[in-house]
Amino acid sequence: MRKTVLRFGLASGLVLVAMSSLMMPLCLNGTLDFDNMEVLGYSSMVLAFLLVFFGVRSYRENVAGGTIGFGKAFQVGLLITLVTCAMYVIAWEITYFNFVPDFLDKFSAHTLAKMRETGDSQADIQKMTDQMAFMAKYYDNVFFNSAITFMEIFPVGLIVSLVSAAILRRKPGQSAPRAAVPA
Repeated sequence: MRKTVLRFGLASGLVLVAMSSLMMPLCLNGTLDFDNMEVLGYSSMVLAFLLVFFGVRSYRENVAGGTIGFGKAFQVGLLITLVTCAMYVIAWEITYFNFVPDFLDKFSAHTLAKMRETGDSQADIQKMTDQMAFMAKYYDNVFFNSAITFMEIFPVGLIVSLVSAAILRRKPGQSAPRAAVPA
């Protein structure tokens, strides 16, 4: 299992880190705005986590002899997800602390400007300003930053792991679905 988990987890993490490395400079120089960055970021996560599905399928076919229960499939998927998340968190920590320590300031300014544009009340804007200030106070702590970054990506991987386990489970004696033969 270790070989499958590492192979697919590292590949998934590499896809995610590569996509993030391409998008971050585009966001910071203004080519992409933060709203588009969020959509593209989560799309990249889903794309990278497709390798969870293929990793579970590979494990089922190559290690488990063509059968796998939901629990084992979920375990393999979750381990691949954790490897991917670890790579993403490490890459973000390196990026944030070495290359874009002002990211949160830029993101906060964007969020507050957008609230003003959409006509949010001054009370809502002040509440968001206070939340951003609270976040900024702790965001320079590597452990807090890592936890927030992990919680940004982990739910996506968890959902993909659950769906993959549900789709790919196959009991002993249950044959693989056959492709429809055109008549």
